[in-house]
Amino acid sequence: EVIINGEVQHFPDNTHILDMVHLLSLEGRRIAIEINGEVIPRSQYPARRLQDNDKIEIIRAVGGG
Repeated sequence: EVIINGEVQHFPDNTHILDMVHLLSLEGRRIAIEINGEVIPRSQYPARRLQDNDKIEIIRAVGGG
């Protein structure tokens, strides 16, 4: 169980950030992910696992003019 942008979400044990991105259908989008106040570099997505009670913020870049 983790909290994403203020909402409780459930993921299987040992879910990596990259798995979470896939499960949330965010692949290919311009996003930034912060976990417990730490911005996670995209290069760490495949290795970093979610932990119970992680507080995650996902920010999506929006273009426009």
